[in-house]
Amino acid sequence: MTKPSAKRHLPTSPFKPPVVPAPKHFAVGDQVNHDIYGLGRVIGIEEGIAALVNFGGSVEQRILSPYAKMTKL
Repeated sequence: MTKPSAKRHLPTSPFKPPVVPAPKHFAVGDQVNHDIYGLGRVIGIEEGIAALVNFGGSVEQRILSPYAKMTKL
């Protein structure tokens, strides 16, 4: 079985194209929640690439953009 591909928006369509969500932006010091790692604090940013997050003690993870599983608190 093949996966259905995303439908493209035709310029002549009377319907608006789907809205693309804006990328999430984090700053050093932001408190975040990750679906797998839990609560943490951003300790470093690689602009547009990744965020370095401390999840307590010495547990640090590099979370890659687009940060699908991470939300700002």
